[in-house]
Amino acid sequence: MKDRIQNHPLGWVPSEFLLKGTDGEFYSLQKILGAKGLVVMFICNHCPYVKAITKQLVEDVETLKENDISSIAIMSNDFETYPDDNYENMKKFSEINNFSFPYVIDETQLVAKNFMALCTPDFFGFDSELKLQYRGRLNDSGKNQTTNNTKRELVDAMLSISNTGISPESQYASIGCSIKWR
Repeated sequence: MKDRIQNHPLGWVPSEFLLKGTDGEFYSLQKILGAKGLVVMFICNHCPYVKAITKQLVEDVETLKENDISSIAIMSNDFETYPDDNYENMKKFSEINNFSFPYVIDETQLVAKNFMALCTPDFFGFDSELKLQYRGRLNDSGKNQTTNNTKRELVDAMLSISNTGISPESQYASIGCSIKWR
């Protein structure tokens, strides 16, 4: 795995949280954990990297859902400084992009700090026991989501983890906009 400034080791188990979704419901890790795993992603509404991958992300989440792997998106940015990321705009972003997964707000930024999330988008893949098995990017195309030859790294990793229990040897850090800390 490519080194980061700070990174949780594979096998790390995150602290529980309870965050409000754009649907008004509250979500915890235990509530959202799928039978074969969970993807936790840190995204926001205004980031050009997130906007570039959103269509592919929605498709990939559906593939994962069909394989009993659930997903949750967390918005941790300082929405007072970046009002495009506020709760009302999160609801619009979720609706416009047909999110079939919870999109929740981390108003205190404690969840992002616990995960050591660095950017939007940032992806964390957990097995059915909620142990970290993947920390990386959605795919190998960054903001250039126009190629049909894009390797679906997150999907491939999560399907492998759910079927074999083995983490991919090669994991590449996400690139994107830094999380906007208070």
